[in-house]
Amino acid sequence: MLEVLGKRGLDISVAAIALFLLLPLLLMLGLLVWASDRKAPIFRHMRIGRDGRHFGCLKFRSMITDGDAVLRAHLAANPAARHEWEATHKLTHDPRITKLGSILRKTSLDELPQLVNVLRGEMSLVGPRPIVSSEIERYGAAFATCFSVTPGVTGLWQVSGRSDCSYAERVALDLDYATRWSFSRDMAILLRTVPTVLTQRGSR
Repeated sequence: MLEVLGKRGLDISVAAIALFLLLPLLLMLGLLVWASDRKAPIFRHMRIGRDGRHFGCLKFRSMITDGDAVLRAHLAANPAARHEWEATHKLTHDPRITKLGSILRKTSLDELPQLVNVLRGEMSLVGPRPIVSSEIERYGAAFATCFSVTPGVTGLWQVSGRSDCSYAERVALDLDYATRWSFSRDMAILLRTVPTVLTQRGSR
């Protein structure tokens, strides 16, 4: 129980301090995204969180606004891309991502607004990445266990290769985290996140 309280206390304190210190950067990034196409800079994407609950996961928008239609057309015209999408739910060359969005993703700056999700209790600093509804079936019987914990801004998957991992490996990492969670392990993952972000390991 004390570890759970410690985890939430760490989430609130780190997220609040980070948002305060990073406010100038957040405003600058938001302005840059808006200036690129005069569209809303923050994207609220519905994701699956703890115990299967839906919530609006916040990100700086890194894609064009008609991304769903562009993705469908791209997958229909490119069998190799369709196979990659079906295997990993990601694309090495994603036609939806803007030039600025590519930089934001490689540096993980697009995920900074999720600190607000952390304050709200919808996310934690560390945990499995939140998924979309269509990904639930990929978790199979492991879904309930993997999402019995709060999803995180970073996690075991992010510091273990991220996009370099197969989806099956991602599920295994999430299951390992959920079944062997501890406060000390969260701290270790947070420390490993810094060099992972700086070296852009597994980012696309």
